[in-house]
Amino acid sequence: MKLFTKEEIEKVIRLDSEVVDVVEEAFKDLVQKQVQMPPIMRIDVPEFNGEVDIKSAYVAGYDSFAVKLSSGFFDNHKRGLPSASGMMLLLSSETGIPKAVLADNGFLTELRTAAAGAVAARHLARENIKTIGVIGTGAQARLQVKALKLVRDFDEMLVYGRTPEKTAQYQQEMLQELGISVEIVSNPEGVVTESDVVITTTPSTEPLIKAEWLHPGLHITAMGSDAEHKQELESSVLEEADCVVCDVKAQSLRLGEMRSCNNQRVIDEAIELGEITAGNKQGRKNESQITLCDLTGTGVQDTAIARLAYDRLIK
Repeated sequence: MKLFTKEEIEKVIRLDSEVVDVVEEAFKDLVQKQVQMPPIMRIDVPEFNGEVDIKSAYVAGYDSFAVKLSSGFFDNHKRGLPSASGMMLLLSSETGIPKAVLADNGFLTELRTAAAGAVAARHLARENIKTIGVIGTGAQARLQVKALKLVRDFDEMLVYGRTPEKTAQYQQEMLQELGISVEIVSNPEGVVTESDVVITTTPSTEPLIKAEWLHPGLHITAMGSDAEHKQELESSVLEEADCVVCDVKAQSLRLGEMRSCNNQRVIDEAIELGEITAGNKQGRKNESQITLCDLTGTGVQDTAIARLAYDRLIK
C-alpha cells in the first residue's frame, strides 16, 4: 500500500478539462453501469460546528474504488485553518486490499466538487453568458468559478459575502487570477438579479435566494446544502424553475434543496445529472428557461477522482 501526501498529489492533478470530463463520466456511470453507492454516513460534532462524512461507490468493471472521509469544521477560520479536510482510501475491487492512501487533506474533494459544478453548467447554463454571480467567499467560491471558466466564457463577476474583509480578499484574488471585472454586491438579491449564472457555496442554514429574484435564462448551481440542517434556496425557487436537476434524487431529498420542497410535481419532474450526461434526458431546452442544479456530492465522484489521481501518481 502506498501513501501519497497532499503535496505529492497537487503536483500531478489540478482543476482542468480532464478532471471535468472524468467527473462527467462518473455521473454517466450512475445511469449506464451497475454502481453500488451506499447513503452518506455523517457524524456531527456540534460543539465545534463540525461534521464528518464518509462516502464511497463501487462501479462494476473498475479495478478499484474509493472510500472517502471528509470533514467540514466551519469555525476553523478562527484558528487560521481551512474548514475542509479529509483523505481517500483506494481499494482493489478484486481483493479489497488497500492500494493507496491519498492523504489529500480534502484537496481531491474540492476538485471533484468544482468539476461537478462545471458539468452542471455545461448542460444547463446558456451558451453565451456575460455575468456570473457567487454567494460565498470560501474555497468552493474560488474553485467553482475556475471550473465554470473551463466550460463557459464570461466577462463580469458579482460576489456577495458576509464578511467584508474576506469578500475584499476574494475580489482581489479573482481579479488577479481571471483578469475580469469583479464587483462586490451588498446583498444576495443583487447577485441573482444581475447574473446569468449564480453559484451558491455556503453552509447556510437559512435560504439565501428567493423566487421573486429569478429571471428568464438564469442558471443556479447550489452546492452548499449537503446536510439536513442546511438550505440555500427557498423552496419556491424550485417551484419556479423550469428545470430542476440534482446529482442523486434520493440524496437531494434527504440532504439537499429538495428536502424543503413539498411540491410533488417538482420532485417527480426533477432530473438526475447523470440522465443528462448519458443523453437520456435533455437539460436546458431554450435560452429563456430558468434552470438549477442541486449538488450534494456523491461517492462515485470520489472514486472517479481518486482513480485518476492514483494513475497519475503511479505514472
